[in-house]
Amino acid sequence: MKANLNMGSISGIKIKVHWTFFFLIVWIVFSELKRGGNAESVLFNVVLVLAAFLCVVLHELGHALTAKRFGINTKKITLLPIGGTASLERIPESPKQELLVTLAGPLVNVIIAIFLYYLIPVKALMQLNFTESFEALMSFTLQNFLFFLFLVNVGLAVFNIIPAFPMDGGRILRALLAMKMNRVKATLIASRIGQTIAVLFLLLGLLYNPFLILIALFIFIGAYGENQMVHHLAILKGHSVEEAMLLNTTTFNPKDALDMVVNKLISSTENSFVVLENDKIIGVLHHQDIIDNCNKDIYVEDIMDTTFKVVKSTDNLDKVYRLTHSEKYPFFPVVQNEKFAGVIDNINLNEYLLLQEKLAY
Repeated sequence: MKANLNMGSISGIKIKVHWTFFFLIVWIVFSELKRGGNAESVLFNVVLVLAAFLCVVLHELGHALTAKRFGINTKKITLLPIGGTASLERIPESPKQELLVTLAGPLVNVIIAIFLYYLIPVKALMQLNFTESFEALMSFTLQNFLFFLFLVNVGLAVFNIIPAFPMDGGRILRALLAMKMNRVKATLIASRIGQTIAVLFLLLGLLYNPFLILIALFIFIGAYGENQMVHHLAILKGHSVEEAMLLNTTTFNPKDALDMVVNKLISSTENSFVVLENDKIIGVLHHQDIIDNCNKDIYVEDIMDTTFKVVKSTDNLDKVYRLTHSEKYPFFPVVQNEKFAGVIDNINLNEYLLLQEKLAY
């Protein structure tokens, strides 16, 4: 079962729905039926949620299209039960650019809310007393649908500016702090504030709404992860691939039997290999592919990956660090003067990071 359902693309950005999103729909249907709802009320609430998530997609597109103006592409937008995420290739290092990219998302929701405010008689509904308002909103009309969608967008705009890094509000805070101090310190402060808010969400979730527990975990783990990434990128900045790459690695020919690779895998610490033909890199053998095919009488060329990425020995290590977090297989052949010189993967890069951290203190 695929983790994501592909819903197409907009401006080259893939829109995907994570399979867990459908649990939200099931939960809405179950909750509505449990409280005595009928087919009309179920349909109304399901369509309202789908419309709300359409606004979430537009919110994420706000981030993605603004980032594109600064030369940053977005691979995909993924919808989850707790919201959406835009997978930008990288977060802008310029505080001003990050501020603009981050503000673009909530601004989309503000624009939608303003449009809906003038499209429907919001003032008229607000002027009714509580009983009249409750009765008016109980009917499943287009006007009520748009009114609830108006409230959703107001809620999205307000919720997203809470300074809980790595949510939008936390990124806005980090960008503002980075205008006055270095990015590493700004990220540390923003992540600690975000984790504090995550703990508050966790407590509220335990007392009132379990949904807040999921949001709390997302914020806490996300804040920790991005703080670590920014810290690591700062350490690696100014260092090149040749400082960390593995030398004297084993290579294979495409006509070699896979048995030779399996024997090397067992007798050494290497787990992925480069395939050379006439001193030219033509493929990569990944550890999992070797394991999956180890019982077959086949050749290297039958399972080698020909869609690999190559890095240069002079490339910056922070570039490779980003690649190890964005590529499916974090193993890259290294070339020097257009010739194979070694390899670099996430394991030796992390070891290099640990050594550099020790040397820094």
